[in-house]
Order: sequence, then structure tokens, then C-alpha cells
Amino acid sequence: MSKIDWIAQEIDGLKEAGLYNRIRTISSPQGAWLVVDGRKVLNFCSNNYLGLANHPKLLAAAEAAMKTHGIGPAAVRSIAGTMDLHVKLEERLSVFKGAEATITFQSGFTANLATIPALVSKEDAIFSDRLNHASIIDGCRLSGAKIIAYEHNSVESLDEQLKANLSQYRRALVVTDGVFSMDGDIAPLDKIYEVCRKYDVLLMVDDAHGEGVLGKGGRGIVDHFGLHGKVDVEVGTFSKAFGVVGGVVAGDSKIIEWLRQRGRPFLFSSAMTVPDAAACLAAVDLLEESTELVDRLWDNARYFKAEMARLGFNTGVSETPITPIMLGEAPLAQQFSRELFEEGVFGMAIGFPTVPQGKARIRVMISAAHDRDDLGKGLDAFAKVGKKLGVI
Repeated sequence: MSKIDWIAQEIDGLKEAGLYNRIRTISSPQGAWLVVDGRKVLNFCSNNYLGLANHPKLLAAAEAAMKTHGIGPAAVRSIAGTMDLHVKLEERLSVFKGAEATITFQSGFTANLATIPALVSKEDAIFSDRLNHASIIDGCRLSGAKIIAYEHNSVESLDEQLKANLSQYRRALVVTDGVFSMDGDIAPLDKIYEVCRKYDVLLMVDDAHGEGVLGKGGRGIVDHFGLHGKVDVEVGTFSKAFGVVGGVVAGDSKIIEWLRQRGRPFLFSSAMTVPDAAACLAAVDLLEESTELVDRLWDNARYFKAEMARLGFNTGVSETPITPIMLGEAPLAQQFSRELFEEGVFGMAIGFPTVPQGKARIRVMISAAHDRDDLGKGLDAFAKVGKKLGVI
């Protein structure tokens, strides 16, 4: 028996349970339409909220920067990898987000892995929303701190857990997603802040799906709730609405200074590439110039959700452009996804462990790149497949 036979058995088990993820291949730029596995299809999958992943201004900025700065920084930020583009981006983001300071990382995932272990350790406690993203969970585990879950978006549960446990630990950190990526609901950050102030504990929010979506012109959840200077740590990503890749932490200048000294991905992994940093700067330019793209995103989302509800689909508790089409069991969601693809719509099934058992879905990601004709084609496909499979 091979020492990795167990892996083959586990993979066979995933296939039998309808949980095996067959990954499709894209051979076109991101946009409202994609070429997937050689076929042109309507894109309902990408996190490209504002359509910036193929925006000509971002492409031009990346190309221009490569001519003057090359491609890779070839070093970690703390040795020889900090370029003037990184510094400029951090300065611009501080202004854009109304924060004392910011620091950039290679991704939103590494931003969480850097931040949480730098703020708490084994003598401390983390109070974490039960549905927080995997990157938050991994950052919590790396810290060695005691992880205490509170019920999803429940301020009452958070208060109860703090009251019952806080005295046993040296320091505490409360951490929540801003927008929850699978359900599209928004954390009640204003109320969570009041609880954190009551107990005098650090507050951290991961705003990966709020960057470019919530707040004035996409400035994020802190701006959305008017909590500038009150949320200690705001983590964001450039891989979604910004259309690029990278991560950012914004907040108190002392915390940002500490992350430059002790954020392990900052210290031990090479910096953001030149074209990424330059494209992110161009994205900030666009968001500061106009709210047009953010406004169009929300108009599209409201229209699509209303029409899906009219057709009889269950879109869950979403408050954002993330639109989960709740189907229940994973095999049904996978079949629905395959049928949609045959109708020319790319909508991937999401099942366990990304979402709980029995809550499989097609997660539709609405974008400012879609026009009404695109949305109409998508609605027609959902209606046809929904009726065929007995969902509506």
C-alpha cells in the first residue's frame, strides 16, 4: 500500500459526495464575458466588482511602471524591496481610506496572517465571528492565542463572550469580516465597535469584499459606518474590486509601524510586484475621480436580485452585490452549474467546506462591467435551468 493511497481515497470520497471541485480554465481577460474551457460565456463568478481587472488605465499604468521599474522587487520590503511605488501607494491609500497610516502586503490573505499574530499571542484571546474567512481563521491559529467564537453577526453573543472570558487573558482582539463573502451580509460594525469600546479591546475588520463596494466611492466599511479613527485595524485586498492583487492594512500609525517590524509576510516574502503596485495606484485614481462605477455596481445588483426574487429563487440574506442562489445539497448545485454552462453562463457551485453542509449554492458576483442585456441573458438562463431542475 502506497503512503499516499489515503489521498486517492479522500479524492474518490469527494467525487462520490458531489464535493469534488472541477476547476475550469479561463483564456481571456476578466470582464462581463469570458472564454472558459474554449467557450465564450457570461461571467457570474469573478470578484471583479468594478470591472477594473482589464481597465485600460490600469493596463497603461502597469506597462509604464515596468519600463521604469522593471517587474519584480527581488527582495523583501525590509531589506531591498521597498520601491517608491509602494510608498506612494501607501500614502495614497491612507488618504483614500481616511486612516492614519497603511501598509501593503502581497495579498489580503497574507495581510491577515501578518496582522493577527503580531497583535496577540498565547497569553491572549481572539473573539472571532463564527463565519469569518479562512485567512482570519489561519491567522488566529498562527498567533497561538485562545480562539473564542461568537455567533455570526451577534453583538449580544460577542458581549456575552467578552464578559465571561476577558479577565482570563492579558490582551484581546475582536475580529470580523466586513462583508461575508458567501452570504453577502454586512457585519454590524458600528455596534461591534461600541462593545469593543465598552471592554477596551482591539477591533479588527477584514473588508476584502467591502473595498470598492461599500462607503463613499468604495472607501470601505469603516467609511460606510463613519468609524474613522475608531476601528484599530482595517484589512483590505486589491484582488477584488481593485482588479489587481495585493493586500493592505490601514489604521493606527503605531500598529502599522509595528507591522513593519513584526509582520512576518512583510519581513520574509518579497514585496508586491511593480505592475501590481502601479495598477493599484491607477485604481485609486479612478475611485477618487468618480463614483460612477460603484453606483453602476449597486444598480446592477439591485436589479438582478429583484428579478431573481420575482422568478422565485432564494437569494439568502445578502445586503451587497454578492448574490447567493441557495440550492441546498452540493450535487444539485453542481448539476445546476453544469446546466448553466451549457446555457452560456459561468456560475460555479459552492459547497462544503466553503459553506456548511446543506447550504450549497451558486454564488453570483454582479459587476459594474455587466449591462442590462448581460443580466437579462443571465436571468433567462437561471429561469430555464431552475425550471428544468425543479428549483422554481
